[in-house]
Amino acid sequence: MGERNATRISVSEMKSYYLYSEWCSWLLSVADDEIMHQDITPLCAADIKDQLKKRFAYLSGGRGQDGSPVITFPDYPAFSDVPDKEFQNVMTYLTSIPSLQDAGIGFILVIDRRQDKWTSVKASVLRIAASFPANLQLVLVLRPTGFFQRTLSDLAFKFNRDDFKMKVPVIMLSSVPELHGYIDKSQLTEDLGGTLDYCHTRWLYHRTAIESFALMVKQTAQMLQSFGTELAETELPNDVQSTSSVLCAHTEKKVKAKEDMRLALNEGQNILESIREPLAKSPEQSLNQDQLDNQTTVQRLLAQLNETEAAFDEFWAKHQQKLEQCLQLRHFEQDFREVKASLDVLAQKIATFTDVGNSLAHAEHLLKDLTSFEEKSSAAVERARALSLEGEQLIDNKHYAVDSIRPKCHELRHLCDQFTAEVGQRRGLLNKSLELHSLLEASMKWCDEGIYLLASQPVDKCQSQDGAEAALQEIEKFLETGAENKIQELNKIYLDYEPILTQDLLEHVQKVFQKQESMEEMFHRRQASLKKLAAKQTRPVQPVAPRPEALTKSPCPSPGVRRGSENNSSEGSALRRGPYRRAKSEMSEGRQGRSSSTGEEEESLAILRRHVMNELLDTERVYVEELLCVLEGYAAEMDNPLMTHLLTAGLQNKKDVLFGNMEEIYHFHNRIFLRELENYIDCPELVGRCFLERMEEFQIYEKYCQNKPRSESLWRQCSDCPFFQECQKKLDHKLSLDSYLLKPVQRITKYQLLLKEMLKYSKNCEGAEDLQEALSSILGILKAVNDSMHLIAITGYDGNLSDLGKLLMQGSFSVWTDHKKGHTKVKDLARFKPMQRHLFLHEKAVLFCKKREENGEGYEKAPSYSYKQSLNMTAVGITENVKGDAKKFEIWYNAREEVYIIQAPTPEIKAAWVNEIRKVLTSQLQACREASQHRALEQSQSLPLPASSNTSPSKGNTRNVKKLEERKTDPLSLEGYVSSTTLPKPPEKGKASPTSPDKKAKRHEVKSDPTPFGLQGWSKTSHPLEAPEDNDGWSSAEEPINSSDAEEEGGVGPRKLVPGKYTIVVDDEKGGPNTLAVRSGDMVEVVQEGDEGLWYVRNLTSSKEGWVPASSLSVLLSKSSSAQCLSSSESSTGSALLSNSSSCSESCGGPLSDLQG
Repeated sequence: MGERNATRISVSEMKSYYLYSEWCSWLLSVADDEIMHQDITPLCAADIKDQLKKRFAYLSGGRGQDGSPVITFPDYPAFSDVPDKEFQNVMTYLTSIPSLQDAGIGFILVIDRRQDKWTSVKASVLRIAASFPANLQLVLVLRPTGFFQRTLSDLAFKFNRDDFKMKVPVIMLSSVPELHGYIDKSQLTEDLGGTLDYCHTRWLYHRTAIESFALMVKQTAQMLQSFGTELAETELPNDVQSTSSVLCAHTEKKVKAKEDMRLALNEGQNILESIREPLAKSPEQSLNQDQLDNQTTVQRLLAQLNETEAAFDEFWAKHQQKLEQCLQLRHFEQDFREVKASLDVLAQKIATFTDVGNSLAHAEHLLKDLTSFEEKSSAAVERARALSLEGEQLIDNKHYAVDSIRPKCHELRHLCDQFTAEVGQRRGLLNKSLELHSLLEASMKWCDEGIYLLASQPVDKCQSQDGAEAALQEIEKFLETGAENKIQELNKIYLDYEPILTQDLLEHVQKVFQKQESMEEMFHRRQASLKKLAAKQTRPVQPVAPRPEALTKSPCPSPGVRRGSENNSSEGSALRRGPYRRAKSEMSEGRQGRSSSTGEEEESLAILRRHVMNELLDTERVYVEELLCVLEGYAAEMDNPLMTHLLTAGLQNKKDVLFGNMEEIYHFHNRIFLRELENYIDCPELVGRCFLERMEEFQIYEKYCQNKPRSESLWRQCSDCPFFQECQKKLDHKLSLDSYLLKPVQRITKYQLLLKEMLKYSKNCEGAEDLQEALSSILGILKAVNDSMHLIAITGYDGNLSDLGKLLMQGSFSVWTDHKKGHTKVKDLARFKPMQRHLFLHEKAVLFCKKREENGEGYEKAPSYSYKQSLNMTAVGITENVKGDAKKFEIWYNAREEVYIIQAPTPEIKAAWVNEIRKVLTSQLQACREASQHRALEQSQSLPLPASSNTSPSKGNTRNVKKLEERKTDPLSLEGYVSSTTLPKPPEKGKASPTSPDKKAKRHEVKSDPTPFGLQGWSKTSHPLEAPEDNDGWSSAEEPINSSDAEEEGGVGPRKLVPGKYTIVVDDEKGGPNTLAVRSGDMVEVVQEGDEGLWYVRNLTSSKEGWVPASSLSVLLSKSSSAQCLSSSESSTGSALLSNSSSCSESCGGPLSDLQG
């Protein structure tokens, strides 16, 4: 609200208003006077313009000798027909024109009746005498000029003189020259023999214009007077908008008033120029008295109008200044309220910066937060200071509301200075905290380095005088560094850092000081031991060099048998060099020195392990308390009916989105993990077992992290909700909810750091292996969490990603494609133009996705992946090396029908991917081989044997079983078995899931491919990375002949048979009594290899079965050079002698999708 003195009118403004008002009144009176002098209703020329145009009487402007105005009645035949009303109006108007002074002398009437009759003369004179409205001085009548009429008029005048008795004399004139005796010729118009220039039309125009101008001036004066009163009586508003509206409205009216005055002035100037026009044409001419009076009237009105305009401008300037100052004041008051509110908010926020930090990192974080807060608040502070300067400027410009502005300026400066001082104080305390925590960290680091130094000193070397002295110097040199790093005086710390010493920080200082004293005590004991060892060497003693294997020991080996043997040899040397007693004494003292040194070292490591364990437990308890605080203080309150009104619509029923499975995490840690951790407080080196036992439960963090982007997005949308502010206020939290929602993510990453520390101090302890395994498992969980965050960002995949098995690796690559069946131009384009793809390697498939741009902030900045295609791992092969680039490798599909050249960012990443893919292919091959061998073994137990005198069934079966067992033990054996049963049909290209159960099984006839999965390029032996490209093919097939290189070479050689279904293409009817005859075109199933080179074959065409010599089958197989190559079903049918109709290539593998993008 504005101050009340803002509505008062200042003294200067009041004076200008009164002056302006007087000018308006004066102008109004002048305009009234000029319009009409009489008290009766004034007439204007415009009102009786038609009557004046008749010209039966006119005011020529001539004057008598004493200045009397002359009214001329010219010869007007129809004078008697003029209505009395018109005659009266004309007479009244003409007598009102001269000035009051001239009209007071009296008028001279000149009646020209030279062309008229006597009767008309008499009637005219009597009419004029009866109705003339003003004073008459003299009446001059020019009687008729005709002889008869003149004589008649003389006689009539003499006998009727009494009829002409008037207040003034009436003189009958016979001629114009007689008239000149009464009125000078210069005052008479030309029709009366005078020289006066008179134009009735011009006179009528001037009179109409002057009267119109006077009326305009009068209206302008009234408008100005009314406007001035409105301005003076206006009460100034108390807000910016109203003040602006008043200023705009007044300004518009002022502009209109100025425009009216400008028009009036222009009109007056035009009339003045018109009056002076005769003088402009002929300087010798002069204006008559009436013209001079008209000129004077117009000049007086113009002068008065100019004076009134000047007074108006002065008054408006003061009024406008007051309005503008009022608007400035309202702006200042509004800005003051906004700035003060923002400063109050800053003061409240700075008041919450009470924490000084519980660690060096925490103190640095708080100082960073304070700096960030100061930077953000600097705009508000600068605005407040600028507003204060603006107020001072208003005061310097003599603003009328100085008493209201000055206190506000002082208050703004005070608030700014107070806030700056508070920030400076908080920074000083945080710097103190930073300094103290730096000192404590330096002390703890110094203690850790000291303990490590004691633990790393080799005990054996300290047994000699030189070794002991060197170790002693090393210790003394380290102790000298304590002057800069350790806490010198505890009382001085209390005194210097008293403002920031909270109870927790005080306990922390005491713990660090106790640790420092304990470490120094250990150093002093080590010094004492080393001094004894150095002092005992009174004469040279030949040291015994340690055995070579002792050099490989750790810096702190425990005494054992080997060390005992070294002591015995040293003892023997001493016996040879001196008395037995002395040597024995030295030996025992050396043994005691080594034992004490080892004990001190173990004690140091034990202290460090306890320190890590304490930190683990302390932080775990704090973590559990924080989770409980969030669940009770925020999550539970969302269901509280008393708090429901504070929830926005966006938060309704969104508790699970905001908090995820935090409650599940809390219950796990509070009920299980924390209690189990406390069981290891006395044996911290075994804490790895606790992690390993609960490693499966830690998978709940993956679910929490996957929900974190949704939670983060919801928080950003609703962070300003009053509900969160109220909960934070109740909990007295310094940090907002989003900081606590990040705690689980921070905690799962903290475990691996603590486990690393514990493992560092437990390498020779019982639980070292468990610690290492626990660390690896936690890192694996972190990797799984990270991978899952990428996995949930995949869009466009129709199936269930969990059906693809475990996600093994993911990363971004450049990909070139080369498809045999593609269009030539497409192939060329794809070959030379790489695509940027993000690959996801699962156990059952590899997915190709396109990485989308990263937008937003926080978790919204995470990338998204658009699904493009996927390849079933059962139909995939790899080529480890591509010529020309060590970072490239190939993934190919369906006998190199589709080839994908992958370029990794680094050779290391490429090697990791190749190794992982090789593991997947190897495991698939082994699993398929074992399954097929198991089925073949079951089938072989029911096969009939050939009737041979020298072959027993049991022997043959035993031998076959042994062969099967041998094949099982060789994962890279080229011999394997394929089930004769129909396997499920692979998903078609473009389908999502490689394991869809609803796909019907279908046999595909493919040329002979006895390898499991029917895949090419899997060599029996792995090749080094330097090997040529042609030898680097890997897939889950077995035989080298099935590689793409073998196809190109087209090599021919003996073929080893494996079980499977084939088509006979050559007749062989020379079967023996116990052998099976086959014909070209028969479909056969090779079941089992028997003794004596026989194979048990089932003829599916004739439904017969029996034994066939392997030599016969080999001859059939050797007829074709390509019988052992895998090719598509579209290849030439004559390229193989046997074609497998149920290869695993078609049964187990197939592309998941063929989308390119």
